[in-house]
Amino acid sequence: MTLYIGREASKLWKRICSETTTEINLLLDNWKYLLAGLVFQYIHGLAARGVHYLHRPGPTLQDLGFFLLPELGQDKGYISETLFSCIFLSFLLWTFHPFIFKSKKIYTALVWCRVLAFLVASQFLRIITFYSTQLPGPNYHCREGSKLARLPKPDSVLEVLLINFPRGVIYGCGDLIFSSHMIFTLVFVLTYQKYGTRRCIKQLAWLVAVIQSLLIVASRKHYTVDVVVAWYTVNLVVFFIDKKLPELPDRTSGNLPMLVQLSTKDKDSKTKEENQKLLNGNSVDPADWRLRIQVNGTVLEDANGIHVDTAMNGA
Repeated sequence: MTLYIGREASKLWKRICSETTTEINLLLDNWKYLLAGLVFQYIHGLAARGVHYLHRPGPTLQDLGFFLLPELGQDKGYISETLFSCIFLSFLLWTFHPFIFKSKKIYTALVWCRVLAFLVASQFLRIITFYSTQLPGPNYHCREGSKLARLPKPDSVLEVLLINFPRGVIYGCGDLIFSSHMIFTLVFVLTYQKYGTRRCIKQLAWLVAVIQSLLIVASRKHYTVDVVVAWYTVNLVVFFIDKKLPELPDRTSGNLPMLVQLSTKDKDSKTKEENQKLLNGNSVDPADWRLRIQVNGTVLEDANGIHVDTAMNGA
């Protein structure tokens, strides 16, 4: 038993080391995209903090979701945040599963490049939307009489740039249309829908997304329209951007694709070498693709095709 555990532990360690090497190479090629996506997360938080200064509390708007779903209240508002945290953590762990499990379909760095592209596009549209019209926040801390409903004028630029994290994010007001929680949830679900392998988990993910939507409305973090707009906007954003991005390499074959093996400089040099061969009239592939016919030990061909002599052996 001890020998078996030791052998399996050794295999796991080798798998982790091998995967780490692969992901580091991918990270070196794609770090600019990942960094840009992470920087935009800060910009999105800064924009949400900025609109809080513009927020003016008022009477809660008439809402169908508020009429159908009873308010959870301040003491139960943590339920929706807890579910969202579970969704985020589950997706994060899934993207790193190639480091542990033998069955691999994705590369962690490439998946996060894709996810961040979806998030940035959706959040950009969200910023435009909630700055266009500021609605009175329906949450308890955004209502009239709450000290958090209005932010005093900042004393310095640094106060704005620090965005009072994490309190400023949790108790924000004014960034309503459309729901940021639903942006993350739907991007994660749609990504797993495409690259995940377990059908039951895919079905469960959609069910959890619906439950998350209901809990957001029930906790009065957003109006129903914020959730509804998120559902069709995020789906459309993912649909169109996914068609523009290059498809991820499939790992089910077990072979490492060339785009993972080669660095950017290697790929550029390889392209230049192939172009030079084409200009010289040579084949790009070392094994010539043209058909050859051997007659009396001589290969008969030219650039236009195949020549076969009708007279053979002096006949």
